[in-house]
Amino acid sequence: MKAYTVEKYKKKGALRLAELPDPQVHNSDVLVRIHATAVNLLDSKVRDGEFKIFLPYRPPFVLGHDVAGTVVKVGPGVSRFNVGDEIYARPRDHRVGTFAEFIAIHEDDVALKPRTLTMEDASSIPLVALTAWQALVDVAKVKRGQKVFIQAGSGGVGTIAIQLAKHLGATVATTTSAKNAALVKSLGADVVIDYTSQDFEKILSGYDVVLNSQDPKTLSKSLNVLKPGGHLVSISGPPDPAFAKDLGLNALLKLVVRLLSRSVRKKAKSLDVHYSFLFMRANGRQLDEIAGLIDSGAIRPVVDKIFPFNQTPEALAYVETGRAKGKVVIKVQ
Repeated sequence: MKAYTVEKYKKKGALRLAELPDPQVHNSDVLVRIHATAVNLLDSKVRDGEFKIFLPYRPPFVLGHDVAGTVVKVGPGVSRFNVGDEIYARPRDHRVGTFAEFIAIHEDDVALKPRTLTMEDASSIPLVALTAWQALVDVAKVKRGQKVFIQAGSGGVGTIAIQLAKHLGATVATTTSAKNAALVKSLGADVVIDYTSQDFEKILSGYDVVLNSQDPKTLSKSLNVLKPGGHLVSISGPPDPAFAKDLGLNALLKLVVRLLSRSVRKKAKSLDVHYSFLFMRANGRQLDEIAGLIDSGAIRPVVDKIFPFNQTPEALAYVETGRAKGKVVIKVQ
């Protein structure tokens, strides 16, 4: 099969089109012919080795964290899927690799594709929707009537998180540029702040939940908009001790993580608010629920551009510009 591999940890231009053996299918795996995949900033960070401590991939390896495609083979232990099923998934860490023609995925990470979506639109959903779900439903436990601040509303996670928060009954504030204000309003944002000319810290107060995806300065300011007892969930760091424990890191790395998040945890405690770091995990059952929301019309994908497979490096470079609205998709088949 053809696949784009990372030959060594390196910034920019490190992808190489290679011919690789078809993936091995283990007992609980489904083999998927990939029709479409999507690009995330996570791909750039993994390529550059930013998560080597937590995700020690050994080059050469195949990038890619989103997939929509057709099941062409199932392992003997698979019970939920059959050959011919149209699926979508975010493969679990250490088994990613969707910038390719085929991938073997554990069946627990897989869900049937939303009926109302094309393969291209479906491939844009898994990573960002799971991130939004796990942040807002699992960690923050957003309830009807609460106020939620979602940063970067026109980005991949933001476009889905706004819609999910509205479905949960929240009032939603977000930041974006003036040119994207109409987009985030169409997704359900109630308060839209132009980050180029306005300071959200001076506009927002008394919020129950913040979904942080920006830099440390923005994270620190975001803590100030929470009411006592509020919860900030960050998907951009710093990692916290709970994350280190869940990952089973050794004592030294646990200490490193504790030190990395010490300042933000100290400020959160002084403000009587909660801080959590989220590193999204694969979950096919949650994708089943998300597919239901999509087919009911509660959530819709936002796709900026679709690139052909032979322009995968260009698709990744486009995402790195930070100008994409929603997701960037690669059509493989």
